[in-house]
Amino acid sequence: MAQNYEKSVNTEERATHVVYEKDEMGQVVIADEVVAIIAGIASTEVEGVDSMDGGWSGEIISKMGFRDLSKGVHIEIEEGHVSVDLKLNVKYGYSIPDVSKNVQDKVAQAIESMTGLNVLDVNIKIAGVVTNENE
Repeated sequence: MAQNYEKSVNTEERATHVVYEKDEMGQVVIADEVVAIIAGIASTEVEGVDSMDGGWSGEIISKMGFRDLSKGVHIEIEEGHVSVDLKLNVKYGYSIPDVSKNVQDKVAQAIESMTGLNVLDVNIKIAGVVTNENE
């Protein structure tokens, strides 16, 4: 199996990465946004995570009724290696270090198993603590 991690940009100006190439069958290309969505979904599946924090632009999008699955996620991909930055809101009463470690493990495992890319790091910024009164 030949792997080629060339970065390319398609006609829609979306960054993509070739993650698999086989002579006769073709290639698999993954958009950066797909990797960000995988990270966002994996993060919110961890117990203690309330939501992703997309800043003021993410709040406007969610108030308009749209769901941005990659909000609060920033990724950089170079030569098949991914660095992930996440902004999370944690539920009150949960251990921030424990939740953060669980998110790091879950995000790295999800990206690596679904894309074949190597995760270098998962950096987490806790943007807020959410209580029942905040909801």
